[in-house]
Amino acid sequence: MVHIKRLQEDGADILAVIGEIDASSSIELDLAIAKSVGEGSKKILVDCSALEYISSAGLGVFMSYIEEFKDKNIHMVLFGMKEKVVNTFQILGLSDLLHISLTKVEAKKLLHELSV
Repeated sequence: MVHIKRLQEDGADILAVIGEIDASSSIELDLAIAKSVGEGSKKILVDCSALEYISSAGLGVFMSYIEEFKDKNIHMVLFGMKEKVVNTFQILGLSDLLHISLTKVEAKKLLHELSV
């Protein structure tokens, strides 16, 4: 089960992901990202500090937006991942395709650099 809080901070949408993302709950993640994109957000931060687990379906959600984000000049940075979650991204090579930072401060800095 997952809960996603959506906040606005410094011109960016922050999606705080709490719990586990599996095949059934990946829909919640997809809807949250789609809402940010639909409302015109160009900067998205994904707070993964309370993300306990992510399945391939959850990873697929992030992957499904890569081309759209390039086309629409939208930037997304994930941050605060626990080691086991980071390992999942790295094993599948997704850390090369997505922007991942350790902390919120680093994520905001990277988001700013990408947006300039």
